[in-house]
Amino acid sequence: MQPVNIISGTALPLDRSDVDTDQIIPSDWLKRIERTGFGKGLFSEWRDDRNFVLNREEYAGASILVAGPNFGTGSSREHAVWALEDYGFKAVISPRFGDIFRNNCTKVGLVPVQVSAVVGEKLLRAVEADPTLEITIDVERKLLSAPSIGLEESFPIDDFTAYRLMNGFDDVGLTMRHQDIITAFEATRSAWLPAS
Repeated sequence: MQPVNIISGTALPLDRSDVDTDQIIPSDWLKRIERTGFGKGLFSEWRDDRNFVLNREEYAGASILVAGPNFGTGSSREHAVWALEDYGFKAVISPRFGDIFRNNCTKVGLVPVQVSAVVGEKLLRAVEADPTLEITIDVERKLLSAPSIGLEESFPIDDFTAYRLMNGFDDVGLTMRHQDIITAFEATRSAWLPAS
């Protein structure tokens, strides 16, 4: 995954609560065998309504999703995170996330930004009123800001997860930090053991 330190961009408001992973990416899309192309299926059942926010031109190109509370609940499908990322989102802001969804986000570089219900509501209303509103998320400082509405708010993210995001380490990347030790160990393995 790519390193993530600062995300700046416009946002798309999804004023719905309790959005589960089945709504984020319907099960019809789970037949794909690769990890790309899921952006087309993002909220596909809702996108049939031409007034749905993803279909609105003023939010085209938004890189941050501002969602209602309890986002990403339900099944543990990684495809939901892949769909958001493939569509072009780099962060999701919500007052509450499903635990597995939040964990899946951090493993691919999609930043889950948890805020208070008051801040979440303020951001939703601000983005609905002004689709050009700029939001900045600083992973290192653990800070969310939208200067034009006077918002600067810290958000919780543990140090190890922030480290992973800032260095672009997915699970394989974390292991590969120890490539020299792994190579040295493999060189001492008995010949009768299976080769890696």
